[in-house]
Parts: sequence; structure tokens; C-alpha cells
Amino acid sequence: MFVSGSSPTDGPGPNPAAGSSPPASPSASRPGTASVGDILRNRRLTAHFQPVVDITHGRIYGHESLIRGPADTALHMPERLFSEARRQGVHPQLELASAHTGLQAFHSQASDTSGYIFVNMSGSALVHFWTTWGDEMASRILDGLALEPGRIVIELTEHDPVNANMAALSEAFASLRAKGLRLALDDYGVGHSSLQLWAEIQPDLVKIDRYFFDGISGDERKQKLVRAVLAVAQCYGTPTVAEGIENAEDLAVVRDLGVRYAQGWFLGRPQVDPLQDISTDVRQMLARRAPQRVGATRGTSSTVAALRVEAPAVSHGRHTNDDVHRLFADHKSLHAVAVVDDANRPVGIINRRDFTDRYAQRYTRELFGRDPCSTFMNGEPVLVDAQSSIDQLSHVLISQDQRYLVDGFIIIHDGVYDGLGTGEALVRSVTEMRIEAARYANPLTSLPGNIPISQHIGALLESGAEFVTGYCDLNNFKPFNDVYGYWRGDDMILLCADIIREHCDPQRDFVGHVGGDDFVVLMRSPDWHRRLESIIAQFDLRARDLYDDAGRASGGIEAEDRHGVMRFFPFVTLGIGALRVEPASYDRIRPEDIASAAAQVKHKVKHGNVALVVERYSSVIR
Repeated sequence: MFVSGSSPTDGPGPNPAAGSSPPASPSASRPGTASVGDILRNRRLTAHFQPVVDITHGRIYGHESLIRGPADTALHMPERLFSEARRQGVHPQLELASAHTGLQAFHSQASDTSGYIFVNMSGSALVHFWTTWGDEMASRILDGLALEPGRIVIELTEHDPVNANMAALSEAFASLRAKGLRLALDDYGVGHSSLQLWAEIQPDLVKIDRYFFDGISGDERKQKLVRAVLAVAQCYGTPTVAEGIENAEDLAVVRDLGVRYAQGWFLGRPQVDPLQDISTDVRQMLARRAPQRVGATRGTSSTVAALRVEAPAVSHGRHTNDDVHRLFADHKSLHAVAVVDDANRPVGIINRRDFTDRYAQRYTRELFGRDPCSTFMNGEPVLVDAQSSIDQLSHVLISQDQRYLVDGFIIIHDGVYDGLGTGEALVRSVTEMRIEAARYANPLTSLPGNIPISQHIGALLESGAEFVTGYCDLNNFKPFNDVYGYWRGDDMILLCADIIREHCDPQRDFVGHVGGDDFVVLMRSPDWHRRLESIIAQFDLRARDLYDDAGRASGGIEAEDRHGVMRFFPFVTLGIGALRVEPASYDRIRPEDIASAAAQVKHKVKHGNVALVVERYSSVIR
């Protein structure tokens, strides 16, 4: 632990360049104020803890330490405090003192269920400590602390560009990892938290900036951006944290998008004592689990965990190539072996065939047998989180990098090694899912048919989630099909399918094709009403392009009605009967009950000469 007034080699204290206490700020002598030097010397920092929640399992994952200055001074809030420290050139000392304050308070107050402790440090401070202490940096930071290193997460916050110091920062992170500390990248997507930084330091967690989640439930653009970030996270096998979650609606979207962890006032405000459990409101919200997308083989798990093969791993710091050779000899079925660091985090994979081929070469065993096992490893393995859906892995099958077919992939859980997966199992599982989906898909639109629609309604009812069933039907379609022929009729149906898909959220909404010109949309998007109106408006506008010039000029066509009488039919239009369903309000609702009620609402559209009718399920079943 640092000693007040000591040199930076011993801990946070005076500015090393000045050799004395930091200069007092202009307001330091006024009542109710304090200088940064006074705060450091007298240890006047206080830690508040905000929970980071595992929203997949509904439990506390850890806490972030948020530092406050003296309550009776102008430096109470962290923005002002750290800004003043940077102005005085002593922010490394303040950051280290803040980290110690948070770690000591967490150790004295937290329980075993409090999880990890996140402490903030800037890249410039870490580079400063690395250049000052070298390999002793981790020991200096942990000096005097009884907390296990494996529970500490250094959260990289960055106010300045770090490109020039990337090599030093990577070395600093490697030193911290060697002691068992975990690393997180903060505020990803804004400022200097870049994709390059992510690739270089390979963090254990990435915290996505609050900007992307503020109002995400009603902002499709932000949802698309988050999906893009999650695609990168999937490639690196990095779990993500959503910052700034302020309400249940945003949390529901975050969970449905596949973000594993979340943080924000809705989940827990910063407080002096670490939170021991999530609130009742949050627990109830998370208990209304997101329905699984249909399409996977029924009766099987749809997560990567179902592909996991239990397999031993080797440590690049403790095992040699001879150890790997013996491991393959003892485990004949192993297609590969993962290489992990001291914290059980994967750093590479060794393919059995490649390794044995090399070892069979002359003198290889004599030359390399006692070398570290990392000698022949692939240092860029495919990492996949155990909680990821198998469907999310389908992008691997079409990527240019096809090493997974031979090497397989490494499955991680909470950033640490959990097992192996084979390319063969992935191909088989995805193929089974596609076959199952195709079996019940409409042959024209390839959209799910009646059975998947019923399955998805059942999943929604079981989850207790509120949703809207939209029954879509084309008006004046039969005469159009009679006049222009079934080829043009198919074009009209495909146009409708495309427009519906364009306006539905693929993560939250489900589109099905009952048959003919009837479609069903099951929507959980908060802005479902706007989406349905947009679907109708776009279809009614673009459907006119499928008429010939005479039909467009006349506003419709002449055709026989169902009684064989020639009459005029205006343009084909779309009508939607929308049924609002609140499963928690009813007992034993079946999918067929929803289908019947939705058909009644669609009937009102047909006979009411309106484009959209919205009814609650309760009003339809009276």
C-alpha cells in the first residue's frame, strides 16, 4: 500500500517530476474545498459500488468501484476530481489511490456472492506504471491487498489516444494477466476505445458505451450498431457489458440482442455497500425470459454448450511439447487441445494431426520436446461463448477462414476455458436446424409455415412476454392473380414478404407465411404500431408497380368477381388485424386461441374497409 508523500515507485504520492506534493489548486485555500494533494495525503477518497448484472442468469456478476472525493469540497464528483489531477499532472497517483480505496473497501464489505470488482485505470496511467515499475507493476498495484487477483478486473478508461503507446500498454496488460488479473475495455464505441485497441489487448470483457443503450428499445439504428459490435465480440469470443441501462424496456432489448451483462441505474445505483442481490423488479423482468427462436431441431438445446466436448487443456507456462504428445497418446479421441494461460484463459489451440505429423519428423522430438507447448499452437483460435446460440455461429460456416473444420473451436464461459467444439458437430447441428426449418417453410417465400408459427406463439405464451399478433391479408389479390397470372401473383406475394421482413426486428419479431396471401407477424418491438403502419404504406405504394401501364392509369383492373360478374377492382392493398396479447393476464391460453382471435380481428379489417385494426385479446374473447 502507498505511503502518503512517498515517491511513485512506492505508490501514489507526489508528482515524480516535481519531487514534492502536487501544487494546490487556486481554490484549495477556500472553505469547503481541498487540493488533490490534500486528498491523497489524507486519504479522503470514498468508494461507491454499482453492480454489474449477469442478465442471462439473473445474478450479480460483480461491482464497479466509483470514486468520490470529500463530500464537502468542489472535488467531490469524479469528473472534477480527475480533471484537476490531470491538470496537475498527478492523475496516475490519484488513479492508483482510487484503485486501492475501491479494492480495500470491497474486500472489507463484500461477500463471496459479490463477484468481481472492477477498478478504473487510464491507459496513460498504466503505461506510466509499466515504464516506472516494469514487471513489478502488478505486485505494486496489489501490494497490501488481501483480495484474490482473480476477482479483480482492471477497466481501461481512456481520455487520450493510446496508439503511440500501444506496445507498452499491451506489455502492461500482459504483466497484469500474468498475476491473474482480468481486463476490461470501457466505453467501447466512443472516444479512443477503438477496434484496434480491442484487437491488440484482447480484453476479457468489453463494456459498450451507454450512448448505444439510452432508448435502444425504440431506436432501431442503435440496435443495428449493437448487433455489429456483438458480431465482433463473437469473433473474438469476448463477453460484453451494456452500460447505462435505465429502464426495463431497454434491458429487455439488451437481453434479447444477446448481451450477457448489464449495468445501470435500473439494475442498481452506486452505493457504499456492495449490492448482495438484484432487486425484485429486475428479477421479475428477467424471469420473463425471452422466447427461443424456432427453427432449431425440436428437443435439443440451441446454445453452443450443447456442442461442448470436455477435454483437458495445457498451460503455455507449465507444459512442454512432450506433455502434449503424452496427452494425445492418452486421449485417442482428442482432435485438438487448448492452450491456456495461468488464469485458464485460452491463448491458442494445437491440432492433433498437425502436431503428430511434426513430431513424427526426424529430430523434432529431440529438438523441441522440452520447449513450451505454444511452439506448434495456432495463436488465433476461434473462440465461442457457451451461451451463444448455434444459429449465431452459422457465419463461421461461410467465412473464408475454414480452420475450424480441422482445429474445431474453443468454448469459453465467463472468458475462461470451458471445453472444445468440433467443426463436424457444428456443421451437423446447423444443417439439422436448416433442414427442420425448411421442412415447415413456405416454398415460395421460405418463411416459416403454420407449425413454426404455432411453436413460436407457444414460446411467447410460455415466456409471459407481451406481444402483438398481426394477421396480414391482401385485398383484391384474387382478381389481380386472375388477370395477370400466377407468376405476377407470386411477385405480389414475394413483395409483401420482403416488405414485412424489412420492417421487422429480426431479434424481437417473427414473420411467418400461413399460405397464399396470408402472413402472420409476432411482434415484441415496442414500436410495433409504427412498424405495421409502415408495412402497409410501403406495400400499398410499391404494389402499384406490378400493374401494367393501363392498370396504373386506371387505378385498378376489370375482372370477374366471385359471382362471375365483371366489375372494377382497385389496386391490391394490405390489411392487418393486430391482436395485443398479455399472457400474464390469462390462464391456459393456447396458440390456437391466439390464431382464432387474430382471425376475428382480420375479419374486421376485411369488412370495415380499413387498413389496420388493433384489438386486445381480452376484448375479442368476451
